[in-house]
Amino acid sequence: MAAGSLNRVIEIEFTPEDVARTRFAISPLWEVVASVRVLKGADEQGIHRVWSEQVRDRLAAAKVDLTPLTDLIPVPTLALAGFLAPPPTTPLTSLEVELAALRATPPELLRTSSAITPERIAEIRADPDRELGRLAETIRAYWEVALAPYWPRVLAFLEGDILFRAGRLVEGGARGLFNDLDPQVAWDAGTLQVRTRFCRDRRTLGGRGLLLVPSAFVWPRVFSVLDGRWQPTLRYPPRGIGTLWSPAPAPTAVPDALAGVLGRSRATLVAELTTPASTTDLARRTGLSPGGVSQHLSALRAAGLVGAHRAGRVVLYARTRAAETLLAAAGSAQGGSSNPADFAA
Repeated sequence: MAAGSLNRVIEIEFTPEDVARTRFAISPLWEVVASVRVLKGADEQGIHRVWSEQVRDRLAAAKVDLTPLTDLIPVPTLALAGFLAPPPTTPLTSLEVELAALRATPPELLRTSSAITPERIAEIRADPDRELGRLAETIRAYWEVALAPYWPRVLAFLEGDILFRAGRLVEGGARGLFNDLDPQVAWDAGTLQVRTRFCRDRRTLGGRGLLLVPSAFVWPRVFSVLDGRWQPTLRYPPRGIGTLWSPAPAPTAVPDALAGVLGRSRATLVAELTTPASTTDLARRTGLSPGGVSQHLSALRAAGLVGAHRAGRVVLYARTRAAETLLAAAGSAQGGSSNPADFAA
């Protein structure tokens, strides 16, 4: 979406209570919806080309009939049916929990102003148990083929973004968080401004706060839910989304001096933590076993070289300032850069 086409603004007014209630969450069901948009042609810049080419072949081989799902996701997308992926109520929910909520959608919510044919909505309303059950099974089949194999990578990416945004909130308050969220979003005197192509509006949050949902497949759009039936929500692309499908980087160089003090495995983990990572991610990147990584991280935490932060159900590890100092000193002694970031290959 060209920046010049974003000539309308949705203004969202915050009270102190709204700022206090603002939170983050991850929604597997929303990723289903957003990724289907990609497969239907919404990825004009080809950011997800690696994924989509693999998934199209996998879906064709699996012979999955996606019509009950794809019929509800128009592209181009002016709006989406709210009942299809309501905002999650917990920070990191599961697809099964969200599908259970989908099946239990009250009849009065089975409506939409999007480009879905009235006949399709009427069909769902006529027999919601059968149609929503059919939709849920289609979503589950799609998930197993198109997203489950890639979910650990996507989830780690989304959780890393939440951890970064939480740091921005701590450092700069609401202004620091929102002014860095996306080019389409800006904070001005207690009002969040969301630039959009389609509508102009002004809303209050009513003390409910704003739910922020990073989404791997939403770029370059920002999607909002502001109709009052759910917690007000903003779905935004995480930082660095263009690197999501890039090949894994080469192992980070480990200064020999640091390895001599900490041991090769622990020095490798410290060097690898250029960005927050989970035990599973570190095991994949270093070749160490998950159990071994966990033991080494515990020792590094006890020594004050690594900190841990929970993001949903996953713990992300990051090196501390003391570790940065050690890396810089070891690199300098070895004749390399004194900047720890330069150790990344």
